[in-house]
Amino acid sequence: MKMFLEVETHCHTIASGHAYNTLEEMVLEAQRKGLKGICITDHGPEMPGSCNSLYFYNLVVVPRKINGIMVFRGCEANIVDYEGNIDIPEAALKRLDFVIASLHDVCIPSGTVSDHTRALIGAIKNPYIHCIGHPGNPLYEIDKEEVVIAAKEYKKAIEINNSSFYVREKSKENCIEILKLCKKHGVYIAMGSDAHYKADIGRCEITQKLVCEYEFPPELIVNKSLESFISFLKLHGKDIEV
Repeated sequence: MKMFLEVETHCHTIASGHAYNTLEEMVLEAQRKGLKGICITDHGPEMPGSCNSLYFYNLVVVPRKINGIMVFRGCEANIVDYEGNIDIPEAALKRLDFVIASLHDVCIPSGTVSDHTRALIGAIKNPYIHCIGHPGNPLYEIDKEEVVIAAKEYKKAIEINNSSFYVREKSKENCIEILKLCKKHGVYIAMGSDAHYKADIGRCEITQKLVCEYEFPPELIVNKSLESFISFLKLHGKDIEV
């Protein structure tokens, strides 16, 4: 299937502790696959084995371009309570381009639908968070429409995470419902591979198939093009030159 996106918004390096390539290896793989940009989104420090907050604070030393590929400094922050607080301090968040917030079972226990919904909406309200990661995870059932409506209000993106279809059993039904709600309410989505190994960079074939099948508006896909991604970040005060 032909590449359907120009910017990889979700991937991990060895800094996450359970991924297998360096930052440069991931960037060069993105170049090899014809992408124009890549977000490096390593896990926050509450993820066992991951790096500490200083890693994210210091990401500004990474060049904006490597071999012609735009490099966006990011993270996948862990939501650590049902109010939506995360494990990355504000001083580091201010220096990042793109922040995903996600629920992970090693960082927060599964609770009620109300708990999970409140946690995601709390994260959405955080001005330094741009995207909610893999909200179709059946371990954390949510009021999907309530979360989507909150994302609409705060101009945030909802991720349709391609790896969920392989590693999070029963995610597909939830993701389809979320995709339909995002279309209904005009909410941005990000198509993320969640690559932990370089071969998976840009791998979004199931997400792409669903986007096409349900005729999701391409103008709401934040990483469909480099220009669309830059425009999305501008909505949140990030003025990045190509």
